[in-house]
Amino acid sequence: MNVFVTGGAGYIGSICTEELLNAGHTVTVYDNLTEGHRSAVDARAKFVLGKPEQEGDILNAVKSARPDAIMHFAASALVGESMTNPKKYFHNNVVNALKFADAAVECGVKKFVFSSTCATYGPPDRVPMTEDLPAAPHQSLRRSEVDVREGPDLVSAAYKLEFIAFRYFNAAGASEKFGEHHRLETHIIPNVLQVALGQKPQCEIFGMDYPTPDGTCIRDYIHIKDLAQAHMLGLQPGKTGFYNLGNGDGYSVRQVIQACEKNHGQKIPAVEQPRRPGDPPRLVASAEKAVRELGWKPKFPKLEDIVATAWAWHKKHPNGYPD
Repeated sequence: MNVFVTGGAGYIGSICTEELLNAGHTVTVYDNLTEGHRSAVDARAKFVLGKPEQEGDILNAVKSARPDAIMHFAASALVGESMTNPKKYFHNNVVNALKFADAAVECGVKKFVFSSTCATYGPPDRVPMTEDLPAAPHQSLRRSEVDVREGPDLVSAAYKLEFIAFRYFNAAGASEKFGEHHRLETHIIPNVLQVALGQKPQCEIFGMDYPTPDGTCIRDYIHIKDLAQAHMLGLQPGKTGFYNLGNGDGYSVRQVIQACEKNHGQKIPAVEQPRRPGDPPRLVASAEKAVRELGWKPKFPKLEDIVATAWAWHKKHPNGYPD
């Protein structure tokens, strides 16, 4: 299949691109490199430097690639920034996503696979979280995700474009070639591993008084290659709708640090800080729908295995990507 991957120079998009190519698909990567890295794009893919702000750039890129499917990963995803710069988030996460959906219709693309997030749910009423939980757009990132969820879905209903969206929880880990390098790193595993690499003096634990076994927040971690597998399963004809992706087992902040210490072989200093506003005690996915309907089966369900792949990549690339 010929697949057009937006945001293919980013963390998730780059490894999905790699896995698509390994599976025999042809891939065109479209990325403006504001967050992604050119060296994170697999050399087997065709790369297009995107200029989505220019009229017609998205449509022309899709026309040139003539894809069978579009996988859309090009979204802004920093919660704090979404509050201070909501215009950026609505423009990038909503307007540009709709441009890709429109281009898909005009170019006769049959499948639109959308990379979404559990942030659409907000603080959950129950755990594990299922797809029928209501959206709770209490901040700009969630609001933009809800809007973009509804937009392409409406387009697909009107024009027979198959639309499938994956809401995943904490993406983590690495392949042998590609890993996690954000210019502003907010994810816990790479931040803890930066301490192990001697790049930071300590990591931080935000909140010690949550109603959890060790008092720290619990989150669901999913290996990046398992995410890629789910996205490829979403390419199957006739598959549409919304699917959670997670392992169904949550791990606390302290357990994440301990897993990093096990791989590093040394103690990692941690400093306790007050809670951050809005952090729920537990966010754990139910992915039963994806397992049942798509045949998805995670290969890396254990936190120790996820962290091991991340640590292996960071040791080889202590400074991340050169660009």
